[in-house]
Amino acid sequence: MLADLSPLIAATAQWLTCAYPSTGGALAATLCEVQARQAVTVAAWLRYPTPADAALVGIAGSGGSARLDRISGADDPLGHDSDADAWRTWVDEVVASWAACLLTDPELARLAVAGLAQGGRAAGDPVRFRRLVAPDETDRRAAALLRHPDLLAPVSALHQDRLLDLLNPGQALTA
Repeated sequence: MLADLSPLIAATAQWLTCAYPSTGGALAATLCEVQARQAVTVAAWLRYPTPADAALVGIAGSGGSARLDRISGADDPLGHDSDADAWRTWVDEVVASWAACLLTDPELARLAVAGLAQGGRAAGDPVRFRRLVAPDETDRRAAALLRHPDLLAPVSALHQDRLLDLLNPGQALTA
């Protein structure tokens, strides 16, 4: 039984960086991947806060990337090799949507990381997620597509309301 979320986090971060890649060289690609992984990690920990939740998603599955591929325009069947792209079955749509929200709204990202700390996650400290909550100019350039609110809007809109309810129950967040 799967007790951690590492396959889900890795696959969802990979989906984000494939759908919204860095336009720079190797360093930019790495910085983009780090930001995607940090956002996906926070989103996954919020969505699956206990070991039991993680185990259940390991049993039931995360749903895959099919809907996300259609929304982002990456659903070309000729472009995917089913054997090589088996990782896509581990992509979690809700986690990808929440990560997109966090990547495009720094205040929401800070609120989410703070929520992890309040929820007992020792790893919820802002230093661990610095590239997510306080990206510098190099981070922003490296992940220009990944952090572009207009480009990510179709993905973030999928489950944004659920994230906002989770982070601020009963109140609308102001942007």
